Amino acid sequence: MPKASVTRQIAREKQKLIDFVLDIEKYPEFIPFCIDSKVYEKEDKENEIAIIADLTIGKKPFIDTYKSDVRYIKKNDIINVTNIGGPLKHLENNWKFIQKENFTEVQFDVDFEIKNKFLNMIMTKSFQYGLNKIADAFQKKAESL
Repeated sequence: MPKASVTRQIAREKQKLIDFVLDIEKYPEFIPFCIDSKVYEKEDKENEIAIIADLTIGKKPFIDTYKSDVRYIKKNDIINVTNIGGPLKHLENNWKFIQKENFTEVQFDVDFEIKNKFLNMIMTKSFQYGLNKIADAFQKKAESL
């Protein structure tokens, strides 16, 4: 299973970045290979925000949609994402936001496995490159907020 982490320092307030990451429907505007997104449910509770959403990602001929359970744990400033449907056998990604004096440190960890063994092998080889491209896109867009 591919696993990777990236940490970025972004000159924006922590809550603004959290809200930005939770705005899943805007991902196709700036995330490489993200073709579409759809939020089915969004519930803002006292201790967390819970979202059920689809992301359609890929590049022809490899395009797939996967459904995720997204949980923002308010007291810890953490967003946890788990797969609940689609081509992924396993997905866990975690965002952690740490406010510093002049910036917010954003830590992103991802661990996933695709059901299709051939595609999983291909993704394993190019995963860090793809993750860096996505992190670059998030950072560029976040800095323009």
